[in-house]
Amino acid sequence: MTISVWRYSHLALAVSSFLFLALASLTGIILAFEPIGQQMSNYRVKDFDRITVAQAVTTLKKTYPGITDIDVDTYGFVTVKGTDAAGKKVLACVDARTGKVLGAPPKQSEFFQWVTAFHRSLFLHETGRAFVGVIAFLLSLIAVSGTALVIQRQRSFKRFFARIVNENFSQYWHVVLGRLSLIPIIIIALTGTYLSLSRFNFFPDKKIVHKIDIDHMKTDPQRKLAEFPVFKNTLLADVRTIQFPFSEFPEDYFTLKLQDRELVVNQFTGDVLSNISHQKTTIWLNLSLELHTGRSNIIWALVLAVASANILFFIWSGFAITLKRRSGRVKNKFKADESQIIILTGSENGSTTVYAASVYRQLIKQGYKAYLTDLNSYEVFPQAGQFIIMTATYGVGDAPSNASKFAALMSKYPQQQTVKYSVLGFGSHAYPDFCKFAFEVNQSLLKTNWAEPLIDIHTVNDKSPADFSLWAEAWSQQSNIDLSLPLELTQLPKKLRKLRVISNTKTGNDSQTFLLRLETKRSTKVTSGDLLAIYPAGDHRERLYSIGMVDDQIQLSVKLHQGGLGSEFLHRLNAGDLLQARIVENPHFRFPVEAPSVVMIANGTGIAPFLGMIAQNKSQTVVSLYCGFRQKASFEPYADFLKEQQNLGRLEQLRLALSREGEKQYVSDLLAADASFIAKTLQEGGILMLCGSLAMQKDVLRLLDSICAAFTHHPISYFQSHSQILMDCY
Repeated sequence: MTISVWRYSHLALAVSSFLFLALASLTGIILAFEPIGQQMSNYRVKDFDRITVAQAVTTLKKTYPGITDIDVDTYGFVTVKGTDAAGKKVLACVDARTGKVLGAPPKQSEFFQWVTAFHRSLFLHETGRAFVGVIAFLLSLIAVSGTALVIQRQRSFKRFFARIVNENFSQYWHVVLGRLSLIPIIIIALTGTYLSLSRFNFFPDKKIVHKIDIDHMKTDPQRKLAEFPVFKNTLLADVRTIQFPFSEFPEDYFTLKLQDRELVVNQFTGDVLSNISHQKTTIWLNLSLELHTGRSNIIWALVLAVASANILFFIWSGFAITLKRRSGRVKNKFKADESQIIILTGSENGSTTVYAASVYRQLIKQGYKAYLTDLNSYEVFPQAGQFIIMTATYGVGDAPSNASKFAALMSKYPQQQTVKYSVLGFGSHAYPDFCKFAFEVNQSLLKTNWAEPLIDIHTVNDKSPADFSLWAEAWSQQSNIDLSLPLELTQLPKKLRKLRVISNTKTGNDSQTFLLRLETKRSTKVTSGDLLAIYPAGDHRERLYSIGMVDDQIQLSVKLHQGGLGSEFLHRLNAGDLLQARIVENPHFRFPVEAPSVVMIANGTGIAPFLGMIAQNKSQTVVSLYCGFRQKASFEPYADFLKEQQNLGRLEQLRLALSREGEKQYVSDLLAADASFIAKTLQEGGILMLCGSLAMQKDVLRLLDSICAAFTHHPISYFQSHSQILMDCY
C-alpha cells in the first residue's frame, strides 16, 4: 500500500505538471549556455580570484582619477564608472590588474532576454511568476516521491546506488539518471521555489542603513589606499560594488557592498566606520540565484543543463513506463464466475501482466473461458478448474502492490472445488530474494486442501525466453492446451543441431526406462542440468529432457510412455542415427561447485542430470544422493556407475528407496529419517536439488517445510529465495 501511495503520488504530480515542466526544462537548457558563453569571454582576467581590493582600487584610481564606482558581476567582469585622466567619461569593462579597457559592458542578447522572460513568467507577468513557482515546488515533490520509490526498489537507503537490472530501456534509465540527477534537480526545484517566493516578498528584507558619526570622523593618520587593512584583506571576487567618495571632504567615504555585508570605510585612515551584515534572506536569495542560474561556475552551469535535459527524459520515460504498465490490461470477455481458467497476476511495473495478457489472449482464441485479474482481486471462482498465477517480487521479497492482499483473501475465500494451479515467478538473480513471493504463494497453495499443482513452480530470470518457454511447454503438456511464447518472445529455432546417437539401451523386461547417449561437437557448450529440446513430429511441438553429461557425451534417462510423442521417438533411435535438437541452457539447475555440500533428491528418470553432476564433481564437494525407484531393477542401470563415483570420492553417500520391494519406502521417508542432517545442510549453506516427478516434489517440499520449522529459524521460502533449494520437476 505504501508503494502505491508513493507511485500514484509520483505519477499524479508528473501528470499535473509535465507540460510546464517540459517548457521550463527546455528553456533551462538554453539559459544554462548563457553563463557558459559569458565566462568563456575575454572579460574575465586571469587569476581574478586572487586580486585584492587594495590592488584594484590603487590601480584603477591611478588610471581613472575621476572614478566613482567599481562594479563586479557574477561572471567576474569588472566595470568602471567615472572619468579618466583626460576628463572623459568612462563606462567600460577593465582589467583590474592594469586598468586596461577590455570593452563595453556586455548586454544580454535579445534571444536570451526572450528565453529568460518565458522561463520566469511564461509571458504572463506576475501571474506567470507565481505559476512557475508552483511548478518548481511540484518538481521538488516529484523528486522526493521518486527518491522514496528508489529506496523501496533498492530495499534500503544504503543500497540506493546499488546495481539495478536493465529490464527495459525506459525504466532502467529512468532510475539510473534519476539517481544521478537527484541532487541537482532538488537544488533547481528548491532555489526556483525560493526565488519565486522572494519575488512576492514572502521573506521580508530590510534595507541596510549606515549610521555614521560624521562629527567625529578622523583624517589622521592618513594611509595610502594600498595600505587600508580592509582593502588588503578583501578579495575583489567578494565585492559587488565599490562606491568612491564624492569629494575629499571628511564626511565622504568608501562604501563596499560585499556578498554578505556592507562596509563604510574612512577615505583617509582606512578605518571601517560601519559594518552591517545582510539578512539571511538576502544571503539565501543571492545563493539561490547563483545555484539556479549557474552564472558563477561553468561546470555547475553544465550540470544544470544536463539535469534539465534529464527532466525532459524523465517526462518521456515516465509516460513510457506508465503506458507499458497499462498495456497489460485487458478487457475480460467472460465473467469471473463463469470462467474455467483464472489467471492471477502480481506485478509492480506491469511487465508480468504483459505475459499474463498474452496467455489470456491465446486461451480465449482457442475457445476457453479464461479470466484475467490481479491477485488482490482473488475471490471464489465457482467454475474454475485451473489457476495460472504469474507474479513478480518487490522490495525485500515482498508482494507487489496488486498482490499484497492475496494471502489474506485466499484464507478468507477457499475454493469449493479442486483447482489445479501453476505458479510462474518473475524476477532476477541479481537480487537475493529471487522470486521469493512466488515461492510463498506456491507454498501457501500447497497447504490448502483444494489446490493441486498442475506442474512444479517455475521461475523466469530477467525475462528469459527460455525460462518462459520451459514453463509454457510443461504447462501445455499437462493441460493439453497449446500455449506458446508471447509474440515479443517468439523465436522459433532456426538452426537445430545434429546429434549422433552413440548408444540406446532400450527398455528391459523389468523397466520402462532406457538410457540414450548422444555425441556432441567439442564446440557445443552443454552442462549437466541443461535441457535437450527435440521436435519429434518435425513441427513446432517441443519436448524437453534433462541432460547428464557423462564422458563428454549427452546422456538422457527416459521413461517410455505408451503413445508418448517424445519418449517413443527417442526409443526408436539406434546407434548411428542423427537427431535434430537444440540445447536449452538451464543455469538455475546446475551443480553448485562453491557450496560446502550438496544433497541431490530424485526419483525415477529424475536421476539423469545428477549422474552428470556427480561425474563432474572433481573437486570432491560433499555430495549425498537420495533416489527412489519402484524396483531394484529400475536402479540397476545406474548402480555400477554410482559405485564407481563413490570410489572416486565424487559421491559421499547413496541412499536408495524402493517403493515396491523390501521396506517399500519413498525418497521422502529417507529424508524424514535424516531430518537433522538435511536441516544442518541448509543452515551451513548447503544446497538441496530436486529432480523428478511432481508428486515426489510435493511430498518433499511439505517435508522440508516441517524440517525447516522444527530445526531452523527460517521458513522454507527463505532457503528457496536464497537459491538453496533448486528444483527441476515435471
